[in-house]
Amino acid sequence: MRALILNGSRGEDHTLNLLSEIITSEIKRFDYEVDNIGLGGKKISSCTGCFGCWLRTPGICLIDDDGRKVTEKAIQSNLLVYLTPVTFGGYSSELKKAVDRMACSNLLPFLKKIGGEVHHPLRYESAPTLVAFGTLPSQDLESEEIFETLVVRNALNLHTHAHSCIVYSTDAFGVVRKKVDLLLYEAGAVRERNEWN
Repeated sequence: MRALILNGSRGEDHTLNLLSEIITSEIKRFDYEVDNIGLGGKKISSCTGCFGCWLRTPGICLIDDDGRKVTEKAIQSNLLVYLTPVTFGGYSSELKKAVDRMACSNLLPFLKKIGGEVHHPLRYESAPTLVAFGTLPSQDLESEEIFETLVVRNALNLHTHAHSCIVYSTDAFGVVRKKVDLLLYEAGAVRERNEWN
């Protein structure tokens, strides 16, 4: 089993780094090979919407930068984890660029009706389960609702299941561990829950 953790931090972020460490430790117990990518240090250009990954080089973005490598690792994974500070309900700019670049490359240019909505079908046989952790300094119900909706809609476009959670920078270490454990268990990424003291 393979897991890809995309850390959308734009700099040093204690909460996101803690989440990354806890998630990595937890899923390694279940024999995952884990790739942790800090997106802030990567060169990922914005998607230009040229559709070259659909028509000229199917499945491969024409922009040859780290975004191409991230997309390749994502489609080879069983579990895809987004870590991001929540910005106006959305992803950080670093994670948003990576998500946009993954979208077209992993889909076909055709349209298909799915659950009463029109979507592009998957290019590949399967997609990884999506787990997203957003961080906020404190409770912000509007931003939290927008974030949850965004994750669900992105997962729908990628033909996968989504699971999301908000972690506050004021959360104690034990609370963060429990949130991670519960979300990974609900997503089916781990087979049993840890009994944290």
